[in-house]
Amino acid sequence: MKDKMINPAAVKAGGQLNIFEKYLTLWVFLCILAGIALGKILPGVAKTLDAMSIYNVSIPIAICLFFMMYPIMVKIDFSQAVKAIKAPKPVILTLVVNWLIKPFTMVALAQIFLGWLFLPLLTETELIRGSEVTLSNSYIAGTILLGIAPCTAMVLMWGYLSYSNQGHTLVMVAVNSLAMLFLYAPLGKWLLSANNLIVPWQTIVFSVLIYVGLPLAAGIYSRSWIFKHKGQEWFERQFLHYLSPIAISALLLTLVLLFAFKGELIVNNPLHILLIAVPLFLQTNFIFLISYVAALKLKMSYEDAAPAALIGASNHFEVAIATAVMLFGLNSGAALATVVGVLIEVPVMLMLVEFCKKTAFWFPREPEKATLLDPRCVSSCK
Repeated sequence: MKDKMINPAAVKAGGQLNIFEKYLTLWVFLCILAGIALGKILPGVAKTLDAMSIYNVSIPIAICLFFMMYPIMVKIDFSQAVKAIKAPKPVILTLVVNWLIKPFTMVALAQIFLGWLFLPLLTETELIRGSEVTLSNSYIAGTILLGIAPCTAMVLMWGYLSYSNQGHTLVMVAVNSLAMLFLYAPLGKWLLSANNLIVPWQTIVFSVLIYVGLPLAAGIYSRSWIFKHKGQEWFERQFLHYLSPIAISALLLTLVLLFAFKGELIVNNPLHILLIAVPLFLQTNFIFLISYVAALKLKMSYEDAAPAALIGASNHFEVAIATAVMLFGLNSGAALATVVGVLIEVPVMLMLVEFCKKTAFWFPREPEKATLLDPRCVSSCK
């Protein structure tokens, strides 16, 4: 079957979504507020949960992310992942954007806004390892740590919500996770000019294993077992029906926990949060735009173009936060900047997911998946 362009009118998905998915942006903002309130009202509970970690990887967050990732992993047809390896164009695009473009645009935007335009508002200093550092430079360091940590877990959720090719998304995640192990330290040392940059190797490896590897293994095994003992029809009609709300519910609970842990930092620094958010917001949208346009020019299918753009736009904030804490301290400006990355990423990425769905008709489509966006396009997608 040949790929064809779908009708511009055929991109409404609201009728197929459950209440969590249909009003996801609203639930996200409510969960952010609930998390911040929880952190303020019950700070002891939040600190106790936050302290439950291995190599700076939060165990409560890891449990939530497992239940967020597993429903996505179990739906993946892994034959698609094998096909993705034979069609490397989207993976190459993500590598170019994540490692040759994104870090340097982040530096440029951070310097323009935090190092120049907003400098009069950020002249205070803080003590880091015995040396006085301006808040401006500390915030710039935090944004750079975000810019060199491409997303390796949440992008599977963005791909799921945008009806992308999950097999190809998984390959992108695997390749970029491997690249991060080798490139994160050299880029960090160079861009931060920090010869004593402490890279949390254990955090990177452990977070990838826990956030991606464990739900992937569980998804492969359970999918195989269900197909063998229950059949594909039962899997699609019964199992997935009860499983589908779990991923979104786990995402929302993850947000409550994240902002319960870091809510005090946000509440105590409202103006600085806004100033840091400006370059991060622009960076996210700029990287998405150039990746999306490049995918269009490369004539990728929508199912590959969407995750290729979304993986570059989002960040692995757990690694960025851990690195900032190790380098500059828990209460540093750099650590605060990485927390702001969490604050803006989810709402902005949801906005970009909606943009992807509304512009799907720009791209060739995979016919068997096109009807996920709108059943009315079935005749024009074959």
